[in-house]
Amino acid sequence: MQRFFKDYLPHLVVLLLFALASLVYFSPVLQGKKIYQGDIVQYTGMAKKQNDYRAATGEETYWTDAAFGGMPTYQLGAKYPHNYIKSLDLTLRFLPRPADYLFLYFLSFYILMLVFKIDYKLAFLGALAFGFSTYLIIILGVGHNAKAHAIAYMPLVLSGIILTFRGKYLYGFLLTTIAMGLELVANHFQMTYYLLLLVLVIGIAYLIDAIKKKQLVHFGKSVALMTLGVLIAIGLNATNILATKEYADASTRGKSELSINPDGTPKESSSGLGYDYITEYSYGKLESLNLFIPNFMGGGSGDPFPEESAAYEELLKMGAPANEAADILTQLPVYWGDQPIVAAPAYIGAVVIFLALLGIFLVRGRFRWWIIAGFLLSLTLSWGKNFDFLTQFFVDYVPLYDKFRAVSSIQVLIELILPVLAVVGLHQFFNAFERTGEKKKALMYSAGILGGLTLIFIIAKSSLFEFTSPYDHLIREQLGTPLVDAIKEDRMTLFTADAIRSLIFVLLSAAVLWFFLKEKLKVNAAIALLAVLILVDLVGVDRRYVNNDDFVQARLVDEPFQQNGADIQILKDDGHFRVYDVASNAFNSGRASYFHNALGGYHAAKPGRIQDIDEFYLSKGDIGILNMFNVRYIIGQGQNGGAVAQKNPFANGNAWFVENVILAENADEEILLLDSLDSKRTAVIHKDFANELPAKKIARDSTASIELVSYKPDHLVYEASTKSAQLAIFSEVYYPKGWNAYINNEPVDHLRANYVLRAIKVPAGNNKIEFKFEPRVIQTGSTISMVSSILLILIVLGGLFAVFRNKKNEAVE
Repeated sequence: MQRFFKDYLPHLVVLLLFALASLVYFSPVLQGKKIYQGDIVQYTGMAKKQNDYRAATGEETYWTDAAFGGMPTYQLGAKYPHNYIKSLDLTLRFLPRPADYLFLYFLSFYILMLVFKIDYKLAFLGALAFGFSTYLIIILGVGHNAKAHAIAYMPLVLSGIILTFRGKYLYGFLLTTIAMGLELVANHFQMTYYLLLLVLVIGIAYLIDAIKKKQLVHFGKSVALMTLGVLIAIGLNATNILATKEYADASTRGKSELSINPDGTPKESSSGLGYDYITEYSYGKLESLNLFIPNFMGGGSGDPFPEESAAYEELLKMGAPANEAADILTQLPVYWGDQPIVAAPAYIGAVVIFLALLGIFLVRGRFRWWIIAGFLLSLTLSWGKNFDFLTQFFVDYVPLYDKFRAVSSIQVLIELILPVLAVVGLHQFFNAFERTGEKKKALMYSAGILGGLTLIFIIAKSSLFEFTSPYDHLIREQLGTPLVDAIKEDRMTLFTADAIRSLIFVLLSAAVLWFFLKEKLKVNAAIALLAVLILVDLVGVDRRYVNNDDFVQARLVDEPFQQNGADIQILKDDGHFRVYDVASNAFNSGRASYFHNALGGYHAAKPGRIQDIDEFYLSKGDIGILNMFNVRYIIGQGQNGGAVAQKNPFANGNAWFVENVILAENADEEILLLDSLDSKRTAVIHKDFANELPAKKIARDSTASIELVSYKPDHLVYEASTKSAQLAIFSEVYYPKGWNAYINNEPVDHLRANYVLRAIKVPAGNNKIEFKFEPRVIQTGSTISMVSSILLILIVLGGLFAVFRNKKNEAVE
């Protein structure tokens, strides 16, 4: 019992404190409230139909008609067989959301610090520094749950890697495998990719060290074990990974077959995203200083002006009434960075950065070099187009880098690296008793560099910085130069206040460590004071952006969209058709998907061909294309601003026979021929499908009929009657990876028509036509997941048996 209290009780207390801290920060969850996250609201709309289907039938559908005319549910919360690693993840996330993710931040980082052999009290301090880092809190506020999920497991993955490199092969392998499995469960491959870049940096540092110490055998064994662990982790997540890859190829993240843009100009050929799209969110070099001073560039795009605002006073001088001046102020940018929209600064904390700088002076060896290299790589890549030669190199030559946008988000590695460095540096500071002189110098240098730099910023701010936004010229043109000057004055006010704030935290932290060196403070007291400073520093900024005001009654999150008059009217029609919601910005909203089968939706990776249709036709107001998607209702805005449902009498229906076929040579012709196409009579078919046509010239049968008689999202049944072979077009999205066609229970080939729809050759007579979504990727992935789970269990049991046998033999000897 004594050993339990000594070895395990402190960690149990820490875990309880983590849970308590998570619940206290997000305290409204204890009242049954939920945080209102914009992205999650849209996701809820997109996933509503499949969730309803699961609840009603107890079955899983891997296709939904509720979004973009039809798409797989792989990225909409699909549940897969034998996904046991997901069950472990759900067990760890036992707290109400988003407190569960905050708890994961704490837990994962705490384990990493223990692997580094850091005292549990310092590990606790580091976990608070990591978990409350402003960016990590902000993404929970806006609903980037998958991103937060992936970031939370990053320290755990590093724990397994470090443990393996230290020669703890069994435990390192086990932790690497499970941690990587959990990392992949999060399904945010951009974050996992960035983690891989950091792991490569760590691997290079350990390789160089192994060469110097002549330990290449150990290095090779460690890498082999970790590689095996990663392969098993991939196997545990095989279904999700394979399904995501399959869908990605058909999405906007895959390679387009088009060689032209909607305006006719040549399209840049790329297997990934365009350079401008990738680098749209590029951190400014100067803007990176908001890691240390939160309001260095005005904070976030929606941040308020200071209470005593010069801009407000200037608006009053211009004759604006007080309420109108206040309203205008909310539309003016206090943020003066280069990014289009910023929710908040990626503030890491003045205390954490001070301690990290201290660590640079105290920490030695390979740890120091991979930390510095990882920091520089993350920082420079986050600059994107502002550090063009490096970004262009990665886009052109580094595999998969061009698959991800918002390069600024690679700064998550800095959010991880600096708290690690800060805690390891503190460990050296409190324990390296023989290095007192070195510690004094490190403390003086760190405080002098950061304190002096901040003081220079405060004194010479008007000379050093312009406080000018890229949008100020528009304000000058519309409202005059005096107002722009007043806005710049407000930006300086915000800058000065937060610079002084950061300076105070640096000086207080330095004072704590100085008193420790002078033996005026014990270690535990110093750690406690630093923990308080970190909490006050970080939580003080976090609460500016994510606080109790972001929570609402659970019903408003679970049922974020309420029926309007248009929805009520449409829902009275029980047929199978689609809805196009112009009023809610069809291709950037999940609202219509919540109630209807929508030609539109909200997703970061839209189906590629549907996106092309939108760019070439729908976004330009050419709604004639809607007929072939069987759009029966268009939701627009009435004269009073409310939503109005307009019935489209020209919709083609669920299926129809065509009389004419135009063969297209390539994808460009396919999409261009849709312009002014009479889709009820004529179909555009790519030449690759020419052999599937019933005849060169289709004999018109005026008596032919085809209708949908049974509908499920993944199983559609039609009955057709015709005197001669005909070509049937279906108002369903063509997606070849999983959809199978049957005529009278016999499998048949189907083809693509009108760039994006399905078609099938129907023989003469009375026929039953079926489309079933039977994705092989689910069966294949599930089998791999099951085998990987069994393999992991066998390896663990074998390893534990070996350890037990070795201990038994040692006892006998």
